[in-house]
Amino acid sequence: MKTTPIFLFSILLLGACGGPAARAKRPGAKAQAAAAVQAEPKTYTYRIAATYPHSTGAYTQGLQYVDGTMWEGTGQHGESVVRKTDLATGKTEVMARLPRSEFGEGITLLGGKLYQLTWQSNTAHVYSLENGKLQKIRDFRYPGEGWGLTTDGEKLYMSDGTATIHTVDPATFRREKRVTVTYKGAPVEYLNELEWIGGKIWANVYTTDQIVVIDPATGVVEGVVDLAGLLPETEMTATTDVLNGIAYDAEGDRIFVTGKNWPKLYEIEITEK
Repeated sequence: MKTTPIFLFSILLLGACGGPAARAKRPGAKAQAAAAVQAEPKTYTYRIAATYPHSTGAYTQGLQYVDGTMWEGTGQHGESVVRKTDLATGKTEVMARLPRSEFGEGITLLGGKLYQLTWQSNTAHVYSLENGKLQKIRDFRYPGEGWGLTTDGEKLYMSDGTATIHTVDPATFRREKRVTVTYKGAPVEYLNELEWIGGKIWANVYTTDQIVVIDPATGVVEGVVDLAGLLPETEMTATTDVLNGIAYDAEGDRIFVTGKNWPKLYEIEITEK
């Protein structure tokens, strides 16, 4: 699917689920809206620093880089897996498969465990990670849909396709708080894959070529990364889908992005426009 940068800003101006009246009833809504209105988000463009192969059969839902390994959760019924790729060699191994009834979503690793969301099954799977292998240890139930998942090293942060990001206790999967993500005061819906980078949450906005950079405490969008044109049209096919997937190498200060059924994974450098 080919999208344009203009499309993001139409989405950013859409109301969140429940409408203005419902949002006004949330605790702290006025203070959060006031902070959002005052913010002037930065805009960024990109440079491709390196390119890696990516399976066109991978409907990318979650992406995380840990100790030289790229972990990826994929979606689609009957095709949802957790896999890992050694970027240096390109070797890929499927580590877990979901039942055909489940549609995999975001993943993240924390405390020797891998957490995986499902889209509409209201279930989070938890795997132990030992000696490079995954072993299922338990499931958690949650309300609503599961989309993106990331961590700050202590808590989990979860998106559900709306303008809301939930802070989640990894031990119980209980939601502790939530923020509404706003761009100049307007809620940003369709928050998808998430990544924690430098104390901020980076989020794909579904169906667009943009990533929003969010203050996790307030939900205010502090920056927009425009990745339009990242995958050349000459490399798109009938199965090529939207941009989705952000991973960060904290040690090397590298950012990786890809898309659903894309043939490539990109390491990018961003600069302010």
